[in-house]
Amino acid sequence: MEARELDERFDNGEDVLDLFDLSTLKRPALETQSVSVNLPQWMISALDRESVRLDIDRQSIIKCWIAEHLEKSPVSS
Repeated sequence: MEARELDERFDNGEDVLDLFDLSTLKRPALETQSVSVNLPQWMISALDRESVRLDIDRQSIIKCWIAEHLEKSPVSS
């Protein structure tokens, strides 16, 4: 199938996912790697309070905040 036909099907609202082999899907630069960061207790307590307030886990808050900061950084452009 040509890209033009795929675009046309998608634009017409057809479900085109069945046309792809999702088992081979790769997410470049999104593979995870563990890192260890030592934080003062007051930061951990503040993160835990925020995690309760937002009803998400501490790790998700940290990842979101780092991503937000990096997206605003001129270095990431």
